Amino acid sequence: MMNLPLTDLYETDFYAWTQKQADLLRQRDLNNLDLENLIEEIESLGKQDKRELVSHLKILIAHLLKWEFQPTHRSRSWVFTIREQREEIEDLLERSPSLKPYLSEAIEKAYKRAITLAAKETGMKLREFPSLVHYTWEAIENSDFLPGIHLDSDDDLLD
Repeated sequence: MMNLPLTDLYETDFYAWTQKQADLLRQRDLNNLDLENLIEEIESLGKQDKRELVSHLKILIAHLLKWEFQPTHRSRSWVFTIREQREEIEDLLERSPSLKPYLSEAIEKAYKRAITLAAKETGMKLREFPSLVHYTWEAIENSDFLPGIHLDSDDDLLD
């Protein structure tokens, strides 16, 4: 590793900086840590989980909207996307359970973005979707929930 001051290393070679910080932490050499940048990076990791939660919710809700509002276009790929996003959200909440109190805010943020995504992917107008979230967290996380489903006609898509 280069012998640059740690703040310079942070700017010029982030990977090398992370490895140096890890080495210093292992050695318990707290005096030589780049604390300012280290604090910023740790905070950023937490924010990343929040962004990831909103992103997965956006994709999931967009597909629920598509499922509900374009029943003639339903496909197995939508089902798999819905399942995958639910699993990703479940994994994220298991890894970071302190995000659970943030769920209602995350759903609100995600819903606004999901309407835009659903409109773009379906060709429908934004106003054709409800302007307010109309899926509860319990429905969103429920692996058996698909809005407007009629099991007799859609059963082949669910297997």
